[in-house]
Amino acid sequence: MAKSSPIFRCSECGASHAKWSGRCDACGAWNSIHEESPLSATPGSGLGAAKGKVIALSALDTRETPPPRARSGMAELDRVLGGGLVPASAVLVGGDPGIGKSTLLLQATASFARAGLKAFYISGEEAASQVRMRAQRLGLADAPVKLGAETNLRDILTTLETERPDLVIIDSIQTMWSDSVDSAPGSVSQLRAAAHELVTFAKRRGTAVVLVGHVTKEGQIAGPRVIEHMVDTVLYFEGERGHQFRILRAVKNRFGPASEIGVFEMTGSGLAEVANPSALFLSERGQPAPGSAVFAGIEGTRPVLTEIQALVAPSSLASPRRTVVGLDAGRISTILAVLESRCGIPFAGLDVFLNVAGGMKVVEPAADLAAAAALLSAREDAALPADMVVFGEISLSGALRPVGQAENRLKEAAKLGFSQAVAPSGTKIDGESGMALRRLGDLVTFTGEMFGAG
Repeated sequence: MAKSSPIFRCSECGASHAKWSGRCDACGAWNSIHEESPLSATPGSGLGAAKGKVIALSALDTRETPPPRARSGMAELDRVLGGGLVPASAVLVGGDPGIGKSTLLLQATASFARAGLKAFYISGEEAASQVRMRAQRLGLADAPVKLGAETNLRDILTTLETERPDLVIIDSIQTMWSDSVDSAPGSVSQLRAAAHELVTFAKRRGTAVVLVGHVTKEGQIAGPRVIEHMVDTVLYFEGERGHQFRILRAVKNRFGPASEIGVFEMTGSGLAEVANPSALFLSERGQPAPGSAVFAGIEGTRPVLTEIQALVAPSSLASPRRTVVGLDAGRISTILAVLESRCGIPFAGLDVFLNVAGGMKVVEPAADLAAAAALLSAREDAALPADMVVFGEISLSGALRPVGQAENRLKEAAKLGFSQAVAPSGTKIDGESGMALRRLGDLVTFTGEMFGAG
């Protein structure tokens, strides 16, 4: 029998290579290719190999009952999970170091335990005494949570098989190691083996398993992307350390909507839920000032109003600076190009700074018009009306394209005291929104009506 050749796999994108190299050809990452031991044999290989069993098949119209859900009592967390925690589900939570992942999950574990679930918290990064100190600081010392500090995957699974909990928190997956895999903890092989064993246990025993994952400097969960494919739900805990706001965002959810967000505020006694994030993000907004525009956005299923701030100043550099925080820098470059080529408004020789207030990250194209409004307001030194919201997508031709859920955006704005809005001409609204809506067809018309430019 021929000897199996080794496999080299990229830990960032999962691409396989015939030999080791310093840079992955698929994703361009450096020092991310590691050797893996190949499988000794494939199913059905060799003469006289044993056959597998016939699997059960069902029709597409088979009636399935919705999965039962356990609610924690934390409305923001339950919303992001799709209505509550599903038994036998695997959840992966990622976030920057020190952002508050352990605090959030300890509070969530205590809430689920008080709601009647048998909950375990397994820490591989901290000693049990450190977790108890955090629990006392958060006022959770009396919660019926079982605590363990271990990194040996075999010992953890043996304990879980014996105790049969309803919920298990693994903090973190990068610290787990399996004695059946000949590699160091945190390596690609160890991560894949640990995640596979824990997800298999969750499906077999009906236990909900929550895995904490570290992120890379690019903001992605460290390790092979196959881990994200294994689990049912992937959540990112976002925010700036200097800001008190934290956002829990679902990027994958087999049991609920993706892109749903939950907003929390970091306080001295832990994370507090924010029931009305729009009011929170706009709470520090004072008198109208140039360079400020309020964007009526949609995050998941909820409308959220955020303030987009811009600053345009003369540059002494040969290549003016373009600094963007909270928005896609590529889209901002496109908007600047459209303003210059279609509207005749140059930004050459000007430094441009753009920011979303409150540490919020906006990814939907509907923020194009609000970003353009903030940039024009800063450049022309003219403030937009304080009671105005803006939303709409900008095409490369300068036309304004309508976006979805316009009615929900306007209702949320009206609830917070805004009385007028600017949107693309194709925006459709069923019923009365209670706001004066100005529909515009292209960016040239917008710049002319709002700022007298173009």
